Amino acid sequence: MKSVRIFCLLYFITLNITYAKTEQEYMNPNIEQITDFATQGDDDSQVKLGLLYLHGVGVEHNYELAKKWFDEAAKKSNRDAEYNLGVMYEYGDGVSQDYKLAAEWYQKSAAQGRANAQYNLGNFYANGTGVPQDYNLARSLFEQAAAQGHADSEYNLGVMYEYGDGVSQDYKLAAEWYQKSAAQGHASAQFNLGILYVKGLGIPQDYNLAKSFFEQAAAQGHENAEIIISQLAP
Repeated sequence: MKSVRIFCLLYFITLNITYAKTEQEYMNPNIEQITDFATQGDDDSQVKLGLLYLHGVGVEHNYELAKKWFDEAAKKSNRDAEYNLGVMYEYGDGVSQDYKLAAEWYQKSAAQGRANAQYNLGNFYANGTGVPQDYNLARSLFEQAAAQGHADSEYNLGVMYEYGDGVSQDYKLAAEWYQKSAAQGHASAQFNLGILYVKGLGIPQDYNLAKSFFEQAAAQGHENAEIIISQLAP
C-alpha cells in the first residue's frame, strides 16, 4: 500500500459573500447598493461586486468586470482582491494564463495573512510553478496557513514529512499533520493516516483505527480507501 503523494492544486476561489446575513440576501444581493459603495471606493464592496460578476450572481457573468473591480480593490492592498486576481491568472479565467503574475498576486495576499493565498503560493513553490522550486519556502507557507487551521496545508505538510520533501523524513510529524487535517474531514489525510496506522509508521500499528480512517475517507468517495476496505473485509 502506498500513500497518495500529491500537492493539491485546488481552485480555492469561492463566493464568500459575508454581507449576506440570510439565504434570501445571498440569493438576492443588493446590486445597486454594492455598486454604489464600490463606485465610491469601498474596497470590500469592490471585492464583493467582483465576485458577483465572477460567478454571475445577481448580474450577468463577466470576467472583465470581475477583474476590473478586483483591480480597483487591489490598488488599496485588499488581500482578498489580490488573492482572487492570483486565481484568475493561475487558471486563465478572463485573462491569459500567467503563473508568474499569479504568484506575484498570491505573494501580496499571503503577506497579509490570507491562508488560501499562502496555500496556493506554497503549491507553486513545491511544484516550481511560476517561481523556482523551493521546498523550504513551500513548507513555510504551508505552516503559516496551517497555523490558521487550513486543512489542505496541514495535509501537504504531512506529505512533505512522510516523503522527506525539503525536510528530514519524519513519520511521527507526518502523522501529526495528517491527524490535524483528518480531524477537519480531509479525505486524503484520513486515507494517508490510515496507511500509517496499517504500517505502524510514526504511530503504533492499529488496524482498527486504520479501518476507521479508511471508512471516513471512503464515505467521501475516496476510491483507494474503498479498495482497501474491500481487501480488509473477511
